[in-house]
Amino acid sequence: MNRRQDDIPDGDELDGDALPSVSVIIPARNAESAIASTLDSVLAQDYGGPVEVIVAVSGDSPATGAVVRQQYPSVRLVDNPERTTPNALNAALRAATGQVVARCDTHNYLPPDYLSAAVATLRRTGAAGVGGRQRPFGNAVFERTVGIAITTHLGAGDASYRMWQKEGAADSIYLGVYRRRALDAVGGFEPAMTRSQDSEINWRLRRQGQTVWYNPALTVYYRPRGSLPALARQYFDYGRWKLAVLKRHPGELRLRHLACPALIAGLAGAALLAVAGALTGSGPALALAALLPLLYIATLILGSAIVGIRRGDAAAALLLPAALATMHLSWGVGFFLPARAGPNRRTQKG
Repeated sequence: MNRRQDDIPDGDELDGDALPSVSVIIPARNAESAIASTLDSVLAQDYGGPVEVIVAVSGDSPATGAVVRQQYPSVRLVDNPERTTPNALNAALRAATGQVVARCDTHNYLPPDYLSAAVATLRRTGAAGVGGRQRPFGNAVFERTVGIAITTHLGAGDASYRMWQKEGAADSIYLGVYRRRALDAVGGFEPAMTRSQDSEINWRLRRQGQTVWYNPALTVYYRPRGSLPALARQYFDYGRWKLAVLKRHPGELRLRHLACPALIAGLAGAALLAVAGALTGSGPALALAALLPLLYIATLILGSAIVGIRRGDAAAALLLPAALATMHLSWGVGFFLPARAGPNRRTQKG
């Protein structure tokens, strides 16, 4: 690390009357159309202690860097030549001087009291990192549709940062506001994990005996993808990188991780049975092959109708079956086509 270990105060750096310093780190690539709203929300925080904002910009995103330089002179820019999210986070972390490090992404918008509430939660709980509820926002119909999808059990399972109402220790947290010492102790973010680096680093923190804490009073606003192809790419990557995490950390496996792969396996089995039934002229085989797809479609339609009535958004509800199916199928296919994360390549030491 560029920052020496003896620069960090002894004991609990969050104790005492003075508010700890906070570094907000933001990875950015091709984000010139979104980063202004993110930075506006970060710079409008009501936190009473020192705050610095560091944006790590990929070398192929000059327009993003230009927006930051021209409109936000107080924000520090660092280069991310590797162009991946974990390397951007590590580059920003090396430049950070805060006792607390808060991650933010360019699809996010922070309410004014976010940092104040997060630091208060860190101090109250003694956790290594805290995170809160992901709350989607968007004006376009499809953005609203995806926002509904990811905040229902059909779309999110039991993911804590989208569904839990109760505060407490969690397996992982969304984005995360961390004690700097805790991030240094585990060597920063894993460069090999292009996706799912948040759940991977939270696993390493918990393995060290640290706690990551979910507080639903912390809200992070998130703009969902605005088209089916973009949503499919996002969830395909989620699936393939989730398997990469599970290969490294099998103890991270939860039943919800198997739901989409099981759906893909079931649909593939139904397709094979349908082919066999067609070749042999077996009516019962064809009927049995149709059972799972029809049951799945009926569940999507019925579930979407119920959610649409409850949310009062008929236009979004009409698109909800397509959004849910895209999420499920893309995630499941990605799980069977895993990314190659390679060996651990962390170079940062606390």
